[in-house]
Amino acid sequence: MLKIFGICILVLLLAAVIIVMSFQASEKWSVGKVIRTPDSAFQGLPDYPFAANYVDSLGYRIHYVDEGPRHGQVILLMHGQPSWSYLYRHMIPVLANAGFRVIAPDNVGFGKSDKPLKSSEHSYQMHIDVMSNFVDELALENVTFFGQDWGGLIGLRVVAERPSRFSRIMISNTTLPAAPGIKGWLGYPLFRLSVWKEGDIQELDPDSFSFAKWVAYARHAKNFDFEGLFQRATTRTLSDEDLAGYAAPYPSNEYSAAIRIFPTLVASQLRQNQKVMDEFYSKWDKPLLTAFGTDDTLMAGRDEVWQKTVPGAKGQPHTLVEGGAHFIQDDKPNELSRLLIEFIKSN
Repeated sequence: MLKIFGICILVLLLAAVIIVMSFQASEKWSVGKVIRTPDSAFQGLPDYPFAANYVDSLGYRIHYVDEGPRHGQVILLMHGQPSWSYLYRHMIPVLANAGFRVIAPDNVGFGKSDKPLKSSEHSYQMHIDVMSNFVDELALENVTFFGQDWGGLIGLRVVAERPSRFSRIMISNTTLPAAPGIKGWLGYPLFRLSVWKEGDIQELDPDSFSFAKWVAYARHAKNFDFEGLFQRATTRTLSDEDLAGYAAPYPSNEYSAAIRIFPTLVASQLRQNQKVMDEFYSKWDKPLLTAFGTDDTLMAGRDEVWQKTVPGAKGQPHTLVEGGAHFIQDDKPNELSRLLIEFIKSN
């Protein structure tokens, strides 16, 4: 009897392991069928007069802004979800006029870059690989990286993949979601379960907001509320033209696979991110600066993790930007630009 009981326990444990393994995100990917937003969708955007540049990276055509003197020190600005390089429209001219070469790419699925038709063709690893190769294709050196939201989730991994190309890091309202050991294995399956339990959410209730609800909404909502999202996540009142600019790359749901799936991918590389934190950023002795917004409750306190973990963060003038919400580039572009310029000049 005990032997049978033991076998049953072993079978249940084996089944549990198989289930947990099956819910891990794959690190393998292939290029999917893509579409491109028509150029006409971007005509007349306010404060976005920048010439379009394109480069092929691992099978995807990547759009990027490239402003300022060609031989100036490089600043790489990376955006998050559901924004695109338009997010940096107020910072790019300030930094370029200060003598820097400013590069602001659109991630795959965003802005003017190629957009895979299927959400399943997006993975955290794909975006890391494509943007790491993007840096190689442009042969960027002595780069100062600035990232916010998913710009950090992807960009901080790109820095770890190509450390010799980067000299400094400045981050705002971002982090690397990470967990060690059993938490790292169980985190993503449990996260997906919590999202599944939320069901088919068509509207977000600000009085009962949770990250799981946001993920479920992004996946299921028939009408993605760009205007409401960006205005709730900024302290500055955005104009109708500003809001239309953010929505421009996505004239229909057909173009929206990336913005729908990205929130689901946040916890998809907890173990990998923990390894990067332990083996790379705990030893990164080049300068790192945090400048988080006081009004971004989603990322409150995440800056302290970087200040405590990264040797290069010691002694830097870390800042909480008063009045900056999640999309801080829209709220405080001049202050962020000033902090970034001073950071580079001081290091």
